[in-house]
Amino acid sequence: MTVQILQWTAAVYLAAGLVAGLGLGLETRRIERASVLLLAVGAILHLVSFVLLHTAENPPPVTNLREAFSFMAWVGTVAYLLLLKRSRLSRLVVLVAPAAFLGAFLAALRPPSALPTQEPTGWPHAHVLLSSAGLSLLGLAGFAGLMFLIEHTRLKSKKPLARRFPLPSLEALDRVNAVSLAVGFLLLTLGVITGMIWLQTTKGSPWSGTAHEIWSLVAWLIYAVLVFARFAAKQPSRQSAISSSTRNGFSKKGNFLASPSET
Repeated sequence: MTVQILQWTAAVYLAAGLVAGLGLGLETRRIERASVLLLAVGAILHLVSFVLLHTAENPPPVTNLREAFSFMAWVGTVAYLLLLKRSRLSRLVVLVAPAAFLGAFLAALRPPSALPTQEPTGWPHAHVLLSSAGLSLLGLAGFAGLMFLIEHTRLKSKKPLARRFPLPSLEALDRVNAVSLAVGFLLLTLGVITGMIWLQTTKGSPWSGTAHEIWSLVAWLIYAVLVFARFAAKQPSRQSAISSSTRNGFSKKGNFLASPSET
């Protein structure tokens, strides 16, 4: 049943992306709003799949990479929908929906009979969920930063993009970048802390000096510097956008989702 729900979720996300593309092509607000509605329906179905998955007899372990990626896609989608209330970002459904589709589609590829034995809940669950949510929001901040740079360059050069893909305002993109960065870093910090507690309970020490832990710490420190520059040092919006759009490649080295047995 869970796989069927995920398949429907992926289909709705894909439909949202296609409808959003149609809305941009026809420059019709009604179709644009319909794409947002489809994206919201997909997010609801995605949530239902998580509930069914973790109430099954043999749900996958929380460190399952496919499930973690699916959760990240859902968090990013929900965050985007919440930000729509404060920013005019409805045109970006055409970019958000395909990413959400990919997360749901990959999770749906796993057959029900392949579900592994459930892991104990507690610190592992909190670590993976918090880290996944944090990375998803930091990725959203990077995406908003990239869009900010594109729009800033367009306005400065006075060479408009194609009329059929107008970007949101610089103010809206900067707001998304700031909110996503702040909340994402907070969640990621909590994820790192719960990961250390997890190590303490399983290995008797919160730090063992493995490559995974070192890269995770280095990546967290980089995010900490960027957050300080953005909010404490009052970094200008353009510089903050550059930082946001380039930091995510490095953070891939710090995989926060591995279990102590994998390090």
